[in-house]
Amino acid sequence: MTTPTKGLLRVARGLLEDLDVEDVLDRVLASAQELTGARYAALGVLDDSRLELSRFVTRGIEEDQRREIGALPRGRGVLGELIAEHVPLRLPDVSRHPRSYGFPTGHPPMRSFLGVPIMIGDEPYGNLYLTDKRDGTHFTDEDEEAVVLLSEFAGVAIDHARRFTGSEQQRADLQRTVDALDATLQIARALGGETDLAAILELVSKRGRALVSARAVVIELQVGNELVIAAAAGELPDDLVGRRVPLENTVASAALRARRTQRLSDELNRSRFEQYGLGTLRVEAQHALVVPLIFRNQSYGVLVAVDQLESGAFGLEHERLLEAFAASAATAVATAQSFAEGLRHQQLAAIEAERSRWARELHDETLQAMANLCLVLAGAERAGDLESMSGAIAAATEQLEGDIANLRALITDLRPAALDELGVGAALSALTDRLARSGLAIDLNVELSYESGGERPRLIPELETSVYRIVQEALTNARTHGGAERAVVEVVEKAETMTVSVRDDGRGFDVDAQHEGFGLVGMRERAELFGGHITVESTPGQGTSIVAKLPVQRVGGPRPFVEATALTRRASR
Repeated sequence: MTTPTKGLLRVARGLLEDLDVEDVLDRVLASAQELTGARYAALGVLDDSRLELSRFVTRGIEEDQRREIGALPRGRGVLGELIAEHVPLRLPDVSRHPRSYGFPTGHPPMRSFLGVPIMIGDEPYGNLYLTDKRDGTHFTDEDEEAVVLLSEFAGVAIDHARRFTGSEQQRADLQRTVDALDATLQIARALGGETDLAAILELVSKRGRALVSARAVVIELQVGNELVIAAAAGELPDDLVGRRVPLENTVASAALRARRTQRLSDELNRSRFEQYGLGTLRVEAQHALVVPLIFRNQSYGVLVAVDQLESGAFGLEHERLLEAFAASAATAVATAQSFAEGLRHQQLAAIEAERSRWARELHDETLQAMANLCLVLAGAERAGDLESMSGAIAAATEQLEGDIANLRALITDLRPAALDELGVGAALSALTDRLARSGLAIDLNVELSYESGGERPRLIPELETSVYRIVQEALTNARTHGGAERAVVEVVEKAETMTVSVRDDGRGFDVDAQHEGFGLVGMRERAELFGGHITVESTPGQGTSIVAKLPVQRVGGPRPFVEATALTRRASR
């Protein structure tokens, strides 16, 4: 142990050389231990009311002990004596003091105590607490004198560091404001010249990361009851973008529900992060800001900033900057999605209009022409007297009747009337009946709120059409390419998610070969256009299972389409 009077001058010089408040506090604790031989040292910083402690910095207590102790003291009991009376307090056994509350569970035992106030001018800044000398003796008059002098030097050093930090902080605040303005302008330019959602999200993630000096930034967009990792920048797992996690129980769900920023310093949020969402995708974080993306009362997802590079934890200023930035980002996302939604509607409308046109032409021209041919041939048969002519005409008539039946079936496949008039359940029932006549036995189960007499509005026509087309294509593949004899179709609406499942006992195929035949491309595109996705499981000789999950969208309700395809293709870190 250094002799107190000999070490004070060196300590004072060291304190005054420090220009960072946190460094000064740490050095004060280390110096107090060195001067007195104390095993434990702590420094409590008063809050604005000067009645409680806002911070409690310690040395000598291990990290696992600190976690077991739990909440830091606020200035009650013996610690409150120095808050009420700004004079030194020295005790041979702290547990015998009348105001002693005892120690919480996990706290190491402590006996001898020395407390000294730290003043800056005439204002109390905090208190320095020391316990248990390493040699087992009590604190002495010389120890108290040394610590009192140390506290005076500490007050000057803290004030010096705060003044320096204040001027530096002003410059840093100004720089952050300029950076925030620049980032917002970047997003504004993106609104004017870029409608590709993936490109916008890539820009948002990179600019957001630079704005608050984060180790990483992740953008999660809400798609039904799931979160899609839409964009990322920084130190993150390579396969993160495009992954999906359930929304329930995540920190993102808390942010979207409360419509305000969430922090991992909250124990519940820490648990949510580690057990759900990004934590399950190998994303590690000591600190994080989870900021909701909200535009005109519509939630689009969250922006997650992980670990501030300079201090580790994000300050209030970082939170405010990121919230302002997130508001601009949400506007950009909403605009890009609105543009993409309009384009998708046009594409779907064009496809269905073309199908309708073919149906009309086939009915008005081809079928009528064939019907007339039947009449002509029937008349020739009545007028002719040659037996061979009669047989040929009869065969031609039979062929034409078969062709007419086939064309009628084609018309129904192009645009079944039941789909518009009765809904997707009735249309699927008619589809499975037709395919059953071709030799494919089908078990159909449809559970939709509207069609089962529920009070909810009917699904939007585009979604009903997509469900029908996915089932139609999957069954056609099973019969034509897979040689299936039996299939099971389930269309179930639950918790605002539409699940479409088609399983068959056909020949199957190698999914890992990334074979995009058999209509899989069309099915995937239809699902992705509505913010959903398709899972295909198949093994040669063991049949195929196709499961599509689509967000439920109803007539008269919002249509939050998400450009999932562009996200996974173009977003990068």
